[in-house]
Amino acid sequence: MNPTTRARHARRARRRRTAAVVLGGLLAPLPAVASTLAPTGAQAAPEPKPGTLATVRAVTAKYHDVAAAEADGYVPVSDCVESPAGAMGVHYMNPARAAASIDLRKPAFLLYLPVEGELRLVGVEYFQADRDQDLATDDDRPSLLGHEFDGPMPGHGTGAPVHYDLHVWTWAHNPDGMFAEFNPALAC
Repeated sequence: MNPTTRARHARRARRRRTAAVVLGGLLAPLPAVASTLAPTGAQAAPEPKPGTLATVRAVTAKYHDVAAAEADGYVPVSDCVESPAGAMGVHYMNPARAAASIDLRKPAFLLYLPVEGELRLVGVEYFQADRDQDLATDDDRPSLLGHEFDGPMPGHGTGAPVHYDLHVWTWAHNPDGMFAEFNPALAC
């Protein structure tokens, strides 16, 4: 492995460790409040109708370029996740967005599928830590785009909190539905 590749791998490993620590610290209550963020600049695209899938697509289109996602604070936190039900892909998490209130325009995770050596954006995931960290209660279940989040469920790693999440397959057709947890049309 050449020194440049080794340095890049070391940076990614540090980012993954930092992301895991931040995610593990998300035990404080996170209210499910959607806020809006107006685009800036004279060349901003026309604003999609608030609260729609078009909004999600508009604000995540730039993340087809993984470098843009990394520049905005997203870090890889998983290998490609799949099950007999299908695939989710590689999860890139933005720790600040995972710790913040749910915002349609700022998904906590981006989902990428490895295709011919490249990562292809296939969807997003919204996240909220469970307020009381009790799997038996769900009185704080959030909803977005007219759909309730899945959960509560155990954290997906050491120190990760009990949480709710909602997958949105904005960039890949899912025969099980736009909001299904896994996509049977995809494989790692």
